[in-house]
Amino acid sequence: MILEIRIAASSDAEAACNVLRRSIRECCELDHKNDPAILDAWLGNKTPQMVANWFSSPTNFSLVAVSEGTVVGVALLTGAGKLALCYLLPEARGQGAGTALLKRMEEQACDWGVKALQLHSTATGQQFFAQRGYTDAGKVRSPYGVETVFFWKQLDEEATCPNAPKRKRFCNCNTA
Repeated sequence: MILEIRIAASSDAEAACNVLRRSIRECCELDHKNDPAILDAWLGNKTPQMVANWFSSPTNFSLVAVSEGTVVGVALLTGAGKLALCYLLPEARGQGAGTALLKRMEEQACDWGVKALQLHSTATGQQFFAQRGYTDAGKVRSPYGVETVFFWKQLDEEATCPNAPKRKRFCNCNTA
């Protein structure tokens, strides 16, 4: 898969909305169990207009993953350091798009000076985030009725944020 990760534009909203809705319906059955009430609540704000609003908000950083001219993934980071969206089309899973989106979101968080990234993962996404160094901090029920896992990851480490300012030390001791 030839993949382009780029900043999302309002013109991407309809395609990104399709990614969100298909991913939730088709990939997250373990979470929603095809319960119409949960699906209605979860999908309720996943409209092209709402997605366009999220993309245009100055406090959000939004990306799309594009393969062969098709939006196959979408991710959104809030200024508070919360990864609010990270979804892929079902057929794009396991091909590197999710990893590429997450890596770019971590870079953006570092650029903003965010010390730790946080997110609420579905059971479907739990292994993905755990394999990428995120710490499971327990279960939290979402507003739409799905039990999620609260994850966080320290970002101000050299491996994650190589250009982050170094912490000041309180002594001149040698820690080699």
